[in-house]
Amino acid sequence: METISSIISTIVESDRTLALLRALAVLLLGLVAARLVTRRLSLKRVKALQGAQVFLVRRVLGWGIIAIAIAWALRELGFEITTLLGAAGILTLAVAFAAQTSVSNLISGLFLMGERPFMIGDFVSVDDITGEVLSIDLLSLRLRTFDNLMVRIPNETMLKSNMTNLSRFPIRRLDLKIGVAYKEDLDRVKAVLDRVADANPLCLEEPRPLFIFLGFGDSSLDMQYSVWTKRENFLETRNRMYLGIKAAFDAEDIEIPFPHRSLYTGSVTEPLPVSLVEPASRNGVRGAGSDQPSDR
Repeated sequence: METISSIISTIVESDRTLALLRALAVLLLGLVAARLVTRRLSLKRVKALQGAQVFLVRRVLGWGIIAIAIAWALRELGFEITTLLGAAGILTLAVAFAAQTSVSNLISGLFLMGERPFMIGDFVSVDDITGEVLSIDLLSLRLRTFDNLMVRIPNETMLKSNMTNLSRFPIRRLDLKIGVAYKEDLDRVKAVLDRVADANPLCLEEPRPLFIFLGFGDSSLDMQYSVWTKRENFLETRNRMYLGIKAAFDAEDIEIPFPHRSLYTGSVTEPLPVSLVEPASRNGVRGAGSDQPSDR
């Protein structure tokens, strides 16, 4: 028993064993510290930062504490920190050349964090993709579209593309494109549109609706009627306004024209002559009164 005890004591008291134990203790403390720091750092505690920035700070602090713990543990095992830093620099340079796209996305993500064009929960539109921001990671942005699909967009694409934030401001303007027949009185049309907007409780009284005459179209007088509404009521307001305008135009006998074309044969005053000829019957005899074509 004394021999076994002495062997165990020798192993425990050896410098290498103690260094290994200290290194394991440092790693354990580093993991615990990183977990505690990232848990305590929340949006409520850091009011100066937004959700995406808090998420990034938590990631950087957590991995930074773990990296310091690893370096400390390696030092306890007898490794030279300067040598490790030199090797890490060479490795970082090689990885940077091999992963230029990832580095570009990482730097673009830092620029997005600093610029803060959107937050988690905002609705944004990038090119032809529109959705809710679910997360902002170091390399990409994740959106949930209106049909419940998850779309991943690289941070570099977000920085280079034209991005529209649909949730930035509390109210939005709804632009309605409308066309009426040439015979209609535009003042009367505007009065009807104003009545429809006043009757819609989702349309704001201020700013007032905007009426813009766009020009003479191929088949209609084109105009734009714009109303303001709260951003959360945008889609419902658009549906109500279009339904209300259709009902009001029908009640006031205002024509919404369909596309049509006028054909002329060298003169702008005389109509184009059209001859109607009845088709031959199965026995080869034309119908009664079909010998002479008729002009219509």
